[in-house]
Amino acid sequence: MKIKSIESIPLRFEYARGFEYAGGRCTSRVTNLVRVHTEDGAVGIGSAYTHPGLAHLIIKHQLEPLLIGRNSTDTEDLWNFMYRVTRWYGRKGAAMSAIGALDTAFWDVKAQAANQPLWQLLGGESAQCPAYASALLWKSSEALGEEARELIERGFRRVKMRLGRNPEFDSQATAAVRNAIGADHDILVDGSMRYGPDSALRLARMLEQHRCFWLEEPFEPENLEAFAALRKNVSIPLAAGENEFGEQGFRELIQAGAVDIAQPDASRCGGVTEVLRAADLAHDAGLKVATHSWSDAVAIIANAHVIAAHPAGLTVEIDQTGNPFVDQLLKKPLQVQDGELTLPDNPGLGIELDESIIEKHRLADPCDLPEGAYSDMVFGTEHWNPAPPYPEED
Repeated sequence: MKIKSIESIPLRFEYARGFEYAGGRCTSRVTNLVRVHTEDGAVGIGSAYTHPGLAHLIIKHQLEPLLIGRNSTDTEDLWNFMYRVTRWYGRKGAAMSAIGALDTAFWDVKAQAANQPLWQLLGGESAQCPAYASALLWKSSEALGEEARELIERGFRRVKMRLGRNPEFDSQATAAVRNAIGADHDILVDGSMRYGPDSALRLARMLEQHRCFWLEEPFEPENLEAFAALRKNVSIPLAAGENEFGEQGFRELIQAGAVDIAQPDASRCGGVTEVLRAADLAHDAGLKVATHSWSDAVAIIANAHVIAAHPAGLTVEIDQTGNPFVDQLLKKPLQVQDGELTLPDNPGLGIELDESIIEKHRLADPCDLPEGAYSDMVFGTEHWNPAPPYPEED
């Protein structure tokens, strides 16, 4: 199934109000879809979560001409080729995310050619994949409790909240969410890279009292030593990996003894191929894998196919902040019941995009991104307004 052409589709959405988080106030969201067309008429879908202009340039102005005519189902050879030709400026960051979008699309075509859903092609036995609701940003404790209850009513059994505002907020917010959802549901905590060694230890002790399920990224991703030191002194599992790229990056993360749960993302770390490689490394080390996703439903579905099939698979993240690229992008929206996302039974990723949503949110020029705070990316001095440093002393 030879590659005929590749589409790069940048999308942008602007919130009416947005949400408050460690970076200030989020105003907008962005993602970049790809569609790989083969000479046989098959179409594979993938996505990249990075600056859409960078992804577009890499995909359309370097990789597409080099990929046309190659066999789209040779996923490992294609991944290695794309990595080699971008290595000089890549290895991590935008280049790996662009490679990942294409790699996911190639896996989609490969599973279609095998007439199997991807989870089955990967050796999975069930279309069910555990999923958690990702939301609960910075707002009052009362509002967080109500939002948590609503997430449970939507079918989730695990919810993730963001802490790192200050010690009083952390304690009150965690108690409010625990009281709202009861003892039978799990609380996952994202530290938003806000803590130092002492404050992270105090946070972990508090979360242990509330029987929280994991503590994610209390430190910046470069500080593996702090992760490893904290992990030796707490019982709550540590999670990280959304800011890591490629097999090499996850090998370093795991060998450092930094985490109990690795968090690759097909739209970030290098596609389905690299999520699989990261999951294999985690499994060999006796760890679990819970994929990150903060961009779109294509990434969620791609991640979920791997988690459903892999013995180290634990759960997938589903953004619940009102992002249309999650809620509306697919003709058949994501459905979660009793904490489980049901994957499609039809071949490949098994998804169909809603063209009306694509056209509504398509960004005319991916290199001309309007100023704003895009949750993980900020453009324009007006929108650079991060929260003050987290106090190390109470």
